[in-house]
Amino acid sequence: MDYSQALLVYVVMAPGAVFGGMALAWLAGWTPVERVISRITGVVFASSVVALAVMVWRRGAVTVTFGNWFTVGAYHFPLVLVADGLSLPFLGMTVLLAGLIGRFSSTYLHREPGFARFFLLLHLFAFGSLVAFAAGSFDLLAAGWELVGITSVLLIGFFQLRTSPVENAVRVFAVYRACDIGLLVAVFAMHNWGGLPALAGGRATTVGLLLLLAAAGKAAQVPFSGWLPRAMEGPTPSSAIFYGAISIHAGAYLLLRAQPVLAHSGLARALVIATGVATAIHGTMAGRASADAKTSLAYASLTQVGVVFVEIGLGWTTVATVHILGHAMVRTLQFLRAPSMLHDYHKMHSAMGGEVAPTGKHLEAMFPERARLWLYRWSLDRGNLDTILDRFAIGPLMGISRGLGRVDGVGR
Repeated sequence: MDYSQALLVYVVMAPGAVFGGMALAWLAGWTPVERVISRITGVVFASSVVALAVMVWRRGAVTVTFGNWFTVGAYHFPLVLVADGLSLPFLGMTVLLAGLIGRFSSTYLHREPGFARFFLLLHLFAFGSLVAFAAGSFDLLAAGWELVGITSVLLIGFFQLRTSPVENAVRVFAVYRACDIGLLVAVFAMHNWGGLPALAGGRATTVGLLLLLAAAGKAAQVPFSGWLPRAMEGPTPSSAIFYGAISIHAGAYLLLRAQPVLAHSGLARALVIATGVATAIHGTMAGRASADAKTSLAYASLTQVGVVFVEIGLGWTTVATVHILGHAMVRTLQFLRAPSMLHDYHKMHSAMGGEVAPTGKHLEAMFPERARLWLYRWSLDRGNLDTILDRFAIGPLMGISRGLGRVDGVGR
């Protein structure tokens, strides 16, 4: 293993090692004090930034092969890490923003009863994200993908003494589980059909649509956008790193990594573009009707990710990557500044004599009054997406589940 390979292994494994150490200490009945946790977090992510900078300076793709986790017949689960032109920017974004969130949270969550738990989940999230972005196979990407999902759910329900965060976390978990089926089936199909190089025609379309299902669920694209405002129940730092920066862009990364599949399927590319356009319109309208700053920023993120999906569908991979990196940086800072932003807005409102000119009047003037009222109600209800999913997806599935339960109980 050469120097660059060792650096890549360190960058990916360091947050996982910290998570494991903190978890074992917690199980043993010892929790580090806040200062120790903050300093460990700062050292880990700062050193990871330096390590990635050295890798970029040395140039060239880096591949680390650990062999196979297990082998069953013709199937094998390869453990391979790759730092190439696509994964390196995402790795850098992850360690930089995770370090920033760690530093911010050490003050924001000072004396919070769940301080150690938050940092435990932050390191697990960083580890899962780094595994997903550096994965040299879709099998390993799926493993990191699942870690990102479970930490998202646990941080949404971070304030577990209230029922609302827990209920919303369960709702998000259900959407994740339903959509992640697409990634698991796509990986299975790629193994059976010979991998990316062998996919073409109907097979490429099938795998592309399955990956789009997984990507849309993780990125809160239409029709799965309803879980996004529920995710704002978590602490502001986790909202920033999940739904302003990293987690919400994981679906876009999946499609970027699967670009060879999309290149062989016009239908899959068209549906990626259609999903992005629908989401961008939905996010813009729902965001304008949002009553709080975090939800408004979340829908602003949704709009930009929809545009990124359009760019990916058009094959503009470089533009999409640059867009993701810039958007992640800006949106993270906006989320972190949300509380002080409201304070500044009230000061500006007072300084201007109690009147701040509204925006978007030129757009509203394009529609008659009845259409404006209907669009406002539609936007206020966030496109009725939760109602649609409850009626046409969750309701029937629950009915099937209850029916199977009754069948299972026959004869007992």
